[in-house]
Amino acid sequence: MGIDLVSVLNVLVLIGALASAVVAVQARRVLESIIALAAAGSFMAVEFLLLQAPDVAIAEAAVGAVLGTVLYVIALRRVVGKGENK
Repeated sequence: MGIDLVSVLNVLVLIGALASAVVAVQARRVLESIIALAAAGSFMAVEFLLLQAPDVAIAEAAVGAVLGTVLYVIALRRVVGKGENK
């Protein structure tokens, strides 16, 4: 029983998701955390594609990687913008 390409890709994608999650937690700047969280969401979307769940992959890509990132960046800009006006 050999190692197939899908198993190798699964491991690589999961390592990427785990590394992105660790960077999101350990980052010193909030924007770096947001970007790392978007990367983790993107890795998870790819993992769902590899697991043959395209509907879940599309939802994860839309919500986890795009919508969540946009909302976090907008919230960060508003919070930082209000702090600078004082």
